[in-house]
Amino acid sequence: ARFKPFIFEEMFFYCLFAVKNQRIMDISLRTKQLNSLFSYDKKTELEESHLEIIPFRFTQTRGASEIDEFQKGLTPTGFCPMTDDRIQENKSFSYAIFTPSGRKKNNEAIILLHGLNERTWEKYLTWAEYLTHTTGKPVILFPIAFHMNRTPGLWANPRAILPWVSKRKEEVANVTNSTFANVALSSRLSQNPLRFYASGRESVYNMWQLVHEIKNGEHPLFKEDTSINLFAYSIGALLSQVLLLANPDKMFTDTRLFMFCGGSIFSEMDGNARDIMDKEAFAKVRHYFRHDFLENRTLPTSFKNDFLEQAFKAMVREDVLRDYRESFFQRACDRIRAISLKKDIVMPTGGVIKALGKASGKILEELDFPFAYSHQIPFPTHSRIDPGLINQAFHSIFTRAAAFL
Repeated sequence: ARFKPFIFEEMFFYCLFAVKNQRIMDISLRTKQLNSLFSYDKKTELEESHLEIIPFRFTQTRGASEIDEFQKGLTPTGFCPMTDDRIQENKSFSYAIFTPSGRKKNNEAIILLHGLNERTWEKYLTWAEYLTHTTGKPVILFPIAFHMNRTPGLWANPRAILPWVSKRKEEVANVTNSTFANVALSSRLSQNPLRFYASGRESVYNMWQLVHEIKNGEHPLFKEDTSINLFAYSIGALLSQVLLLANPDKMFTDTRLFMFCGGSIFSEMDGNARDIMDKEAFAKVRHYFRHDFLENRTLPTSFKNDFLEQAFKAMVREDVLRDYRESFFQRACDRIRAISLKKDIVMPTGGVIKALGKASGKILEELDFPFAYSHQIPFPTHSRIDPGLINQAFHSIFTRAAAFL
């Protein structure tokens, strides 16, 4: 893999390339503008970039009965006493597509996948706008199971959820990083870490269904046999890796994948953070999947030994199914690219190398920005950092992504 700081001259080069495609935007200002316009209920015209944001409904059918059966066995939490199979917001929901204005049917698309414990698309709106405007391809913002708008509203309501933070601190001695932002995810995964796998599996079924509908010509925005690529950030990259490894119905054989701040083997990830999950929850999840999940086979009978489970297990620990995983990335190295950030401790570069194996030299590039950033906030728009540096960093990443996708 190539590791280097992102010096000004290099950023300037990429920005010159970007100017040919669109004006350098102020990311902070544009994020606020797009967030004020974004809606799950109505179409939005973006006159400045000649794009539209169109909401669509999705109701899961593929694998639905299997997922329901699995979810019934997962113990509920205090703040949500119903079992997961009864949470209707997760089964039927809206998703949004950025698309060039006035175009009736498209034959190419990019699906954008977000990170863990996300409730809003705010930071991704400029990402989607840039990719759509620069590539001319619609970008589908598709939510992972029990994330974004796929949960009861209470889970994202600070006033409603704060009492559960106090309760968790009473129940778990010396718990750290417990906040209103992560208490829902932390409580649910602590109650049963298998939820992480169940939600990932459900999300794969959802993507499988969506892509099948698009390629069959059943989606109003796309032509039959539309080509679909992926832009994946953080845990969305793990989902994408599993999806490409499993390749259901051979629908992802030619799919290109661009990963940003993601792609690590699971055992090297660190989700212990105030806006992801608390320390106790992450420790439980990490131990469960590194050991119980792999060794004790605690899954329901219907989930054992199928191609989705194999693909997920290959991404858990470096020494598990290594030949299967690494040979895939070697074969697919021309259609996968990854950018890691030097100061990212959630999805570290070393973890990406362990996932990709020898193919990392062809796929992975580690960069560094000349300002303070984090995995969760790679482009810190709400800060005193020179906006010019942030804008340059943003364009350096997304010109690469657009060129590849």
